[in-house]
Amino acid sequence: MMTNKRSRGGMSEQRRARLRLEISREAARLFWEQGVAATSGDQIAEAVGLSTRNLWRHFRSKESCAEPIVMQGVGTLLSVLHAWPREVSLTEHLVTALTRRGQEKPPVDLADEMLAMKMIRLADTEPALRTAWLMACDQTERELSAIISGRLERSADDLEVRLYAASAASVVRVLDEHIGAAILAGSDLTEFEDVPALVRRYAQAIRTATGGAIGDPVA
Repeated sequence: MMTNKRSRGGMSEQRRARLRLEISREAARLFWEQGVAATSGDQIAEAVGLSTRNLWRHFRSKESCAEPIVMQGVGTLLSVLHAWPREVSLTEHLVTALTRRGQEKPPVDLADEMLAMKMIRLADTEPALRTAWLMACDQTERELSAIISGRLERSADDLEVRLYAASAASVVRVLDEHIGAAILAGSDLTEFEDVPALVRRYAQAIRTATGGAIGDPVA
């Protein structure tokens, strides 16, 4: 099984992913509480109980430590989109799938969601940290390209497919930034707690951004 695959050093991929997420949580907490510049790799490592040398085996820089926590929510959306039936509209699929997930055990803890929003918000004023957010956005675009190419039965290298993927990824980025900023500013959460309404907002924005090419059922 993939989860049992061993990475360099004998650690399973599943365990490595859990450790990276734990490091990411502590790094995000420190970044938010004391700022990126004031946070060192030594502090992040100490918070997790690792040596600094071991920390750098998992991350290329202290700012990149924010990537796993930011990618969690994006990963949920992408996993749902990978299971998008051709005969179903984007709105219908997202509403059904995400509402069901919300009624079950949420794939991402609320505390992690808040940390992710804080990192996205902090990225506005921290250029180095913004790289972590843009890395997540880049992965979103690449996976959307694969999803869209399969749906349209065209190559992922097709120019229109790439443009649709870029447009859809931009919608996700802008709305995530907007919602995160609003929540952290203390705005009324009512509109964000209505999952069907929020999902329709994303779906309609993607449909508009792609000129209607992405969103309808495919015969």
